[in-house]
Amino acid sequence: MLILVTGGAASGKSEHAERLVCEKAQSRLYLATMQPFGKSAEARIARHRALRAGKGFATVERTLDLANLRLSRQYDGILLEDLGNLLANELFAPEGAGSAFDSIVAGVDNLQKYCETLVIVSNEIFADGVPYPPETMQYIRILGELHQKLTGKADAVYESVCGILLPVKEGKQT
Repeated sequence: MLILVTGGAASGKSEHAERLVCEKAQSRLYLATMQPFGKSAEARIARHRALRAGKGFATVERTLDLANLRLSRQYDGILLEDLGNLLANELFAPEGAGSAFDSIVAGVDNLQKYCETLVIVSNEIFADGVPYPPETMQYIRILGELHQKLTGKADAVYESVCGILLPVKEGKQT
């Protein structure tokens, strides 16, 4: 099962995604993609660690190349936190993929081999209408394309708005 959870900054999407994994999975893996650049990133990482403390998650930190990630075991559920960070890493890190879109889609396919339920957290960044530099517009366009691709593959898609989880797609639940 593939589940996509989106939402704006501080919308509660991570908490909802964790709850979904905990409801569906006994063995749980948290796949962290954020690179700890600076105090702000370190604070976000610490907050997410505190949120999942005591919930039975193993943690793997992997910022790039999920297509070639090899896990030592199967999990009932994997939580990928988050698609936006992974895309930024693939696009802007010197060792990132030549084609970030294809690399990430292949990475999602790879992760699904290791679990019954994969929950992916992503960001809704498409509504402000502000023009950005070309690199940022490329990032926004590819994230939108990833949302479209993953929504098509997903069994369920949710958007977190002000802490409320709203169903966007719930067609292929098993």
